[in-house]
Amino acid sequence: MSAITTEMQEFISRVVHDGSNYRMDAMEKLYTDDMAILFPTAQGAIAAAPRREVFAEFAARGKAGEAPLSTEYKILHAEDQGEHATALLYRRMSDTAAPFLYELRLKRGGAYGWLVAGETVTPWPDPETAGAFLPPRQAA
Repeated sequence: MSAITTEMQEFISRVVHDGSNYRMDAMEKLYTDDMAILFPTAQGAIAAAPRREVFAEFAARGKAGEAPLSTEYKILHAEDQGEHATALLYRRMSDTAAPFLYELRLKRGGAYGWLVAGETVTPWPDPETAGAFLPPRQAA
């Protein structure tokens, strides 16, 4: 596994900027046909929004003349695994929206070297629980 490449950085920037500005023609070239976004619901389940629903929402916002989304993001981690890659991003789409952690699942291909094959979006960690993926050790 290797760290993020310049090609991957440029691709992620394109995904953020084209999506945030509702550039549907550009977005068509950035995602696989079967891409879906996974996210937790208020009931604690995981929902999947397929590409057609995600793109319809972005297109509707653009058509309605909504202001572009914020392009605020930071690549926190990336792994290039040959034909596939994973990137974790801190992402905030507006000053009034909470930040989220985006996991982008990428695969080689497309006009820019990569395609987004899927995303998982979760709320940005609460500082009180961040870093604790295992419960504390218990005394024996």
